[in-house]
Amino acid sequence: ELVLKVRIQTPNLRENDFIEIELDRQELTYKELLRVSCRELGVNPEHVQKIRKLPNTMLRKDKDVARLQDFQELELVLTVNDKNLLFRVPTLSEQSGYNKKASELTY
Repeated sequence: ELVLKVRIQTPNLRENDFIEIELDRQELTYKELLRVSCRELGVNPEHVQKIRKLPNTMLRKDKDVARLQDFQELELVLTVNDKNLLFRVPTLSEQSGYNKKASELTY
């Protein structure tokens, strides 16, 4: 097995811990890396824009995955809309105590 450290890219959070995942060395493909990472992190694979090997290398194909070594750090970069869904701050109208009629008053 190949052991990798994976997390979701979230620059806004102070704590963003990695989890360790295991991949069968006989199935070191980009598709398998994506599948296992998403399953372990609870992310829909369709929401992943790219996989980054830290600090700054994008993984694109099976050969890139085959070169990975134990305990390398990877990040799943999600599409912008999906980051907003996962770590979304409520809008003013969704916050408790917001009065829509009062906001429309003019003087």
